[in-house]
Amino acid sequence: MNEVYNATKKRAPPQFIPQLKGKKIVIRLVSGDQPVTGTVEGYNPYEILLRPTKGELLVFKHAIATIEETTK
Repeated sequence: MNEVYNATKKRAPPQFIPQLKGKKIVIRLVSGDQPVTGTVEGYNPYEILLRPTKGELLVFKHAIATIEETTK
């Protein structure tokens, strides 16, 4: 019985955001506003917490068009 359950169990897709924690990234928003640059401080299923040069910024994942790791 366990084998049947394990075979039909859905697997989570690969997660890349945990690999970005502590790294500097550029986020481009769906709205087309200016890109946001900062270090990934934390995340949850709906949000990413960034630390730009000043303060903290909470970005909702549904508003993100692209995420790019930067070396600057």
